[in-house]
Amino acid sequence: MHLVSEIITYSFLFIALYLEVFFLIAYFEFREKESKILKPKTLKKWPSVSIIVPVWNEEKTILKTIFSLLKLNYPKNKLLIFIVDDGSTDKTWNIIQRFARHKQVKLLRKQNGGKHTAVNYALNLVTSDLIGCLDADSFVHSEALKRIAIQFEDVEIMAVTPSIKVFEPKGLLALIQKAEYMFGIFLRKVFHSLDAIYIAPGPFSIFRKSVFEKIGDYRHAHNTEDMEMAMRMQKNNMKIGNVHNAFVYTVAPTSFSSLYRQRLRWVYGFIKNAIDYREIFFKPQYGNLGIIVLPAAGFSVISTLYFLAAMISNWLNLLILKIKEISTVGFSFQGFNLDFFYINTDIIVFVSLFAILGTLFIIISSRKLAEEKNKFGLDSIFFLIFYTVLTSIWMTKAVYNVVFSKGTKWR
Repeated sequence: MHLVSEIITYSFLFIALYLEVFFLIAYFEFREKESKILKPKTLKKWPSVSIIVPVWNEEKTILKTIFSLLKLNYPKNKLLIFIVDDGSTDKTWNIIQRFARHKQVKLLRKQNGGKHTAVNYALNLVTSDLIGCLDADSFVHSEALKRIAIQFEDVEIMAVTPSIKVFEPKGLLALIQKAEYMFGIFLRKVFHSLDAIYIAPGPFSIFRKSVFEKIGDYRHAHNTEDMEMAMRMQKNNMKIGNVHNAFVYTVAPTSFSSLYRQRLRWVYGFIKNAIDYREIFFKPQYGNLGIIVLPAAGFSVISTLYFLAAMISNWLNLLILKIKEISTVGFSFQGFNLDFFYINTDIIVFVSLFAILGTLFIIISSRKLAEEKNKFGLDSIFFLIFYTVLTSIWMTKAVYNVVFSKGTKWR
């Protein structure tokens, strides 16, 4: 049994290290290629854009969200904003009435049916070249839309994703999420280079209108409609791009319970969508997405659960051994021994160290992409210490929910 667990542990570590090195090589190759391509900083004719903001009980953040859209450095006659109140029960509808006569803002109201129904409600009214969404707790950088719109000069690009950062992080959990989101900026950049983006996040992903005309509107998709839409696009060979400096700022959960519910929904949604689109996995016709990226995402769930179980098992074994020792010879304290003879020189230690070094390198690279001032911050330290333990909690529950057919709630 010990031999089997050792083989699994070595295999998982080597796969993780391989993927890490692969993503780093892809990142540097694409960065070098990208630096040689001269992209226009402006367009002679800007495409018309509609931004849909689905809203449900967002009285605290909706004004800041709308003002950030109105401050976009984009031709005013080319930009329309659709605010869709999905049956809010707080003061949201009353608050947004201040924009009732604004030329760029259209206010819509419907019975509560979920985020995807609110977006689809506005989609029926949109006639612009490009269509985007923005969550009502997110705020956009003033140059984000122009930076994204330029990418559509490439006729093969059907959607473009932004880079998401945490807005004014305060507290331990928010700082961990800050580092996590920057890590995501790096990964989305890599996935763009591999043509393997499988999530078009709710905060400010922009699509050609023809995408919805060809493959349909948003679906419920286990409360992760942004993931399902991207997977549907990939299945239909529609290219999704990314702009790493098109920043969107989102309000991160500050309590463990709200963070847990959000991440449970994300992981559960990934697993369920992966099952729905299982035909993409390991299929060469879907390129790097099918051969590398989606299997890697699935591997991350499995490996996290395995290492959690292994860690708990090791702790229990150590506890049992200590109890036996105390019952046999009594309690004793042995001082720390600095003798090099006791240093673990197993290859697994060196593989783990290389994996950690790779993670540190990705963190530094991601902070550069996110245009952070410091190469390494307190958020990065918290991320390295706590993130794996935290993520294993909601991953375990997500797998449990999938196995026993238990759904998740939006909030």
